[in-house]
Amino acid sequence: MRAAALFLATLLAARLAAAQTPAEEAPLLVTGATLHTVSGPVLEGGRMLVERGRITAVLAADAPLPATRGPAPRVIDLAGKHVYPGFIAANTALGLTEVASVAATVDHAEAGPVNPHARAVVAINADSELLPVARANGVLSALVLPGTAPGGSIAGRAALIQLAGRTWEELALEPEAALQVVLPTMRLGRERLAALPEPLQQEYTRFAAERLRRIEEAFGAAQDYLRARAAAPELPADQRWESMRPYLAGQRPVFVLADELPQIRHALGLAERFGLKLVIVGGADAWRIADVLRERRVPVVIGGVLELPTRRDEDIDARYALAARLHAAGVEFCIARNGDVFGAANERNLPYEAASAAAHGLPRDEALRAITLYPARILGVADRLGALAPGLLASFIVTDGDPLEAGTRVERVFIAGRELDTGNRQTRLTEKYARPPAPR
Repeated sequence: MRAAALFLATLLAARLAAAQTPAEEAPLLVTGATLHTVSGPVLEGGRMLVERGRITAVLAADAPLPATRGPAPRVIDLAGKHVYPGFIAANTALGLTEVASVAATVDHAEAGPVNPHARAVVAINADSELLPVARANGVLSALVLPGTAPGGSIAGRAALIQLAGRTWEELALEPEAALQVVLPTMRLGRERLAALPEPLQQEYTRFAAERLRRIEEAFGAAQDYLRARAAAPELPADQRWESMRPYLAGQRPVFVLADELPQIRHALGLAERFGLKLVIVGGADAWRIADVLRERRVPVVIGGVLELPTRRDEDIDARYALAARLHAAGVEFCIARNGDVFGAANERNLPYEAASAAAHGLPRDEALRAITLYPARILGVADRLGALAPGLLASFIVTDGDPLEAGTRVERVFIAGRELDTGNRQTRLTEKYARPPAPR
C-alpha cells in the first residue's frame, strides 16, 4: 500500500511539474518577427529563444545568440509577423459554464452566502469548447472566479489557469490565486425603491444589510479562529477558516466585486479592519475615489469596458473612459470582461475591450499592457506571464498585425513553448457550412 501511495504521489508531482512547463524537447528560436515585449522596447526583426517552455533570450536582430543546452534550436522564421505575449483574462467564468441557459452545464456558484473553502479549480472543465475559442484570439491565461448566490457572499477561491491541458491539474498555474467576495448592491436609489411596495422596500434594504453583516462576521470568525489555533494548535481544524489563512495574512489578494461607490468604500473598510490585500473588481465608480485607491495602492480590475453607465446622469461613454481616468489618476488597473456566465462565451473579445479603452483616451501601449503585463502584476505572476522577457513562460501569439484591431488574425499560438492548434468549434462549424451540400 505504501509503495502504491508513493507511486501515485510521484506520478501526481510529475504531472503538476509538466503542467507548469509543458515544453518542447528541442529549443525554439523565433526570428524575423516584430517582438512586442510589452515590458521593454519593440524589436523589429528580433529573435527570441525558448528552452524548456521558458524564454531564455529576447534579442535584437544583430545581437549574438547565447549558447543553448542540448540539440540545436528549431528555427521558426516569422518575417513580416508580430509576436505578442498572450492575453490574460482577469475576471471570467471560463471552464465553469458551457451553455449559460442550460443549468446542467453551469457549475459556477455554491449554495449559501459563506463558502471560502470552495475551490473553483476542481470544477473547471478542461474539455470546455469555450477554452479553444478564447485561445484562438490570444487569450492564453485566465483567472477563473467562482460566482455567488444572489445578493452577495464570500464565493470561494479563484484559480489562475493556462488555456491548455487535459485536466484541471494541467490547466492550473495558481490553483488558489485569490479569494472572491461579492458585495450586495448598496446604492438603493429612490427611483428603484419607489417602484416597490413598502414591505418590499424594507425587505430589500434588510437583505442587503444582512448579507454585509454575514460577510463581516465571516472574516471576524476566521480571524478569531486563526488566533485560537495559533495559541492552541490541538484545536480541531475548520476548513472554512483554514482556507482564509493566506488571505487574512495578506499573502494573496482578496477580489471584491464592487461597482458602486458605497460598495468600494465598504471594501476599503473591510481591507483596513482585517489587513486584506484588496483588489476591486468591476470598479465602475472607482474614478470617483481614485485618490484613495492610489494612496492605499488598491488595484482595480475593470469589469468590462463595453458596458452601459451605472448612473442615469453619467455620459454614455463613462465605462469606455474609465481606464483612461484611472491611468491619469495613477491607479493600478487592468482590463477584463464582466465575468458572468453569459460572458464566458465571448471571452475572445478581451482585446477589443482594451481597444475601446484606447479609443477613449487610454494610450495604446497602456491598453496592451492592461490585458498582459498589468493583470500579471495584480495577480502576482509577473515573473511568469505578461511580457516577452527572459525567465517568463513562453506563452505568446503570432499575428499579422495589431491584435487590438478586429481585422487582425491570430495565426499561431504557443503556451509554455508548445504550439497549439487554433482550430475550435467555431472554425469547425465555419468549415462545415462553407462546403456545399453533397448532391443527393
